[in-house]
Amino acid sequence: MSEPNSRRKFLKGSAVAATATAAGTLVAPAIVKAEPVTLKMQAAWGGGIFLENAKSYVDRVNAMAGDALQIELLPVNSVVKTSQMQDAVHRGVLDAAHYVPAYWYSKSPVASLFGTGPCFGWSSQEVLGWVHYGGGQELFDELMGTLGLNLVSFFNSPMPAQPLGWFKEEIKDASQMAGLKYRTVGLAADVLLEMGMSVVQLPGGEIQPAMKSGLIDAAEFNNPTSDRDFGMQDVSKHYHLASFHQSQEFFEVTFNKQKYDGLADELKAILKYASEAENSNFYWHNTQRYADDLVTLATEQGVNVYRTPDSVMAEQLKAWDIVINRMSEGDEFFARVIESQKSYAKTVMNYLNLNQPDYKLAYSHHFG
Repeated sequence: MSEPNSRRKFLKGSAVAATATAAGTLVAPAIVKAEPVTLKMQAAWGGGIFLENAKSYVDRVNAMAGDALQIELLPVNSVVKTSQMQDAVHRGVLDAAHYVPAYWYSKSPVASLFGTGPCFGWSSQEVLGWVHYGGGQELFDELMGTLGLNLVSFFNSPMPAQPLGWFKEEIKDASQMAGLKYRTVGLAADVLLEMGMSVVQLPGGEIQPAMKSGLIDAAEFNNPTSDRDFGMQDVSKHYHLASFHQSQEFFEVTFNKQKYDGLADELKAILKYASEAENSNFYWHNTQRYADDLVTLATEQGVNVYRTPDSVMAEQLKAWDIVINRMSEGDEFFARVIESQKSYAKTVMNYLNLNQPDYKLAYSHHFG
C-alpha cells in the first residue's frame, strides 16, 4: 500500500472516530456477567466441631468463588431430616449436603465401604488415597449410576479411628461385650452383631439420652470433642479408645448433578479442590481439639480413659471377615469394591509399614 493512500485511510478513520465521540455514541464494550449462583447445603450436624468443619469447607468455596458462587450452609433438619438428605439433593429440594456415607447405608451396603468399611491395615488417609488414585471415585460414581441417583460427590477430612466408646464398666475382654445394647451405624452394626451385641442405630443427638434412660448400655459416636459436647461423661465414666469397628471415615460433600453440571468449569473446580484442601485443615484443626478434650475428660471430668484390649480388636477383625465374605457372596459389586480396596491397601501399606518408624517409641523416649 502506498504512503499517501495509507495516510488518507488513517485520517478518514480518525475523523469517523472523532465524529462518533462527539456524538456521544462511542462506548466501552459491554461486559456481561453471569448471574451469581447460590447453593443451599444442609449439614447433618446441628452444632459442634463437625458443623465447624462443614463451615470451613463452605468458607473456602465462598472465598475462592467470590461473587460468582456462594454456598449457604444450613444446620441439621433445616429443610429435611438427616435420613432424607440424600433424596432431597437427588430431587433438587436441596442443592447440596454435608454428611457421611454411612447415613445412607440403607440404600446400599456398599456405601459403608466408602468410609466405614473393614480395616485392611490402613487409615482414613489411605482410604482417601484409594478414592483419588486407586479407582475408588470411579467405583462410587458407578454406584451412583446403578442406584439412579442424580448426585456428584467429593470426599474429605480423614478422621482418626473412632473410639470403641462409652461403657458402664471397663472392658477387659471381648466376652464382656456379648449381649450389650450398643449404638453404632453402617456396616459396623453387622460386625458387632457378629460379636454377640445388640445394636441400635441412632443419630448423634439421641445417644446420650438413650444411654441415660437405659435404652442402650454402651455407645460410640466419633471423637472426644463430640462425645464431650454430647455429655457422654455425664452418663459413663469408662471411655475406650481404639477400635476396628469404624477405624476409618470421612465426610461426603454431595451436590445435585444437574445443578453441578450447570456450573462453569472453574466453579466446579473450586468445589472439588476446596474439598481436597479441607483434608489438611481437618487434620490440623480437629487433632488438636480431640487431644485437648481428651485431657479435659480425664483430668477435670473424672473419666477413666483406656485403650481397647487387643483381644476385642482381634475379635472385631474376625467378625469383619464373616460380614464381608457374606456380603461379597450376595453382591458382585460389593465384592469388586472390596477387591479394589485390598489391592490398594496391600501395596501402599507394605511400603508404609516398612518405612514408618515406631512413633510410639519416640514418644515414650521423650514423655515416658
